[in-house]
Amino acid sequence: MKLPGKYFKAGLAMLMALAVPAIGHGAETNVTTDPCQPLSAATLAQWSAPFRHWHYWPTHVIPANPPLPGATNIIGTDIPTVYQIPGDDKWYMSFVAFDGKGYQSYVAESTDLLHWGNYRLAMGYGPEGEFDHGGRTLGGFLLESYDLKAPRVLKKRDGKFWTLYGAYVQQGGYELHPDGQGLAVSDDGLTWRPAQDSSVLSIRDPDCGDWESDRIYMPWLMEFHGRFFDFYNAAHQRHEQTGVAFSTDLTHWIHYPANPIVRNRPGGFDAGFCSDPKVYRDGDHWMMFYFGVGHGTASIMIAFSRDLMHWTADPDPLYKGGGNPSGLDKQYAHKVSLVYNPRNDTFYLFYCAVPGKKGVITGGRGIGLLTSKPLTDVSP
Repeated sequence: MKLPGKYFKAGLAMLMALAVPAIGHGAETNVTTDPCQPLSAATLAQWSAPFRHWHYWPTHVIPANPPLPGATNIIGTDIPTVYQIPGDDKWYMSFVAFDGKGYQSYVAESTDLLHWGNYRLAMGYGPEGEFDHGGRTLGGFLLESYDLKAPRVLKKRDGKFWTLYGAYVQQGGYELHPDGQGLAVSDDGLTWRPAQDSSVLSIRDPDCGDWESDRIYMPWLMEFHGRFFDFYNAAHQRHEQTGVAFSTDLTHWIHYPANPIVRNRPGGFDAGFCSDPKVYRDGDHWMMFYFGVGHGTASIMIAFSRDLMHWTADPDPLYKGGGNPSGLDKQYAHKVSLVYNPRNDTFYLFYCAVPGKKGVITGGRGIGLLTSKPLTDVSP
């Protein structure tokens, strides 16, 4: 839902003014640093080093065709997002399943972040004729904290849990053009329903830029200093890039006029796509996992910022497609979800691992795993 036209300029000025505290906060530990300037190669190398050389789990933790209740012909799982529910020690993972017609979102649960089960439908197809009839892809949950090691605990607002989701209009095929995002709520953090019957971000918005004029994909919802940020990937023709929108109420959103904030680099590992951003706070700066498409594969990339507006992406992937020795991601490695487990002082990076299975439109994609420490006490 967009702000009425006569309020648009005032709303934009308000939200841009609200961004100023974020810039100051990002530079608290070094007041001489200009957050608008690109980060140096040395800084990129230093900040990205802790997320390199992690350990591959050899199998999908959620396979391409899990036993989903009431579902048939599941040929791929995608878009993992791990979270927790207040007062509950379990971890939950939302993910998307493709059944040949479109996308529905499911949730699995785990006590160890490795073994997942008790699958259930989280959010199915929208009604025929609605903006989300072709599929609803969860993943932009409102969380209590976005600090790197903080638990990914859902945050209540007005007595409900909230998420943004990707919305597809049409059923009948794979990746039929999504044209916006919806807003959903939940009472229990497991089953979700639309909060309104129209999109909150759309390619038909009056402030939609050329770079996003064909398709708008997945959201990453974040709250900081009393306002909301929606980091998302979008496309014009065959290129995807990452932008951000702002809101003070989760319902009315403004596209950042300086979008895209992470752009394609000719000849780079993100020359074709800079997609599916996930933003976390790491000490005195922000970090963004995203995936790039270039050099014939999809790879897991990283970018950094001091103010949430100006980002510098590391040109070297953290993990290239085909890096898993098992061949699990021989074709693509992308779409991540990061969570820290204090029980064993280990980061778990879930990602969509695509082996490239012939004859299957999804390539046999499922949910893979990288960990910052080897999981020596368990076996596949």
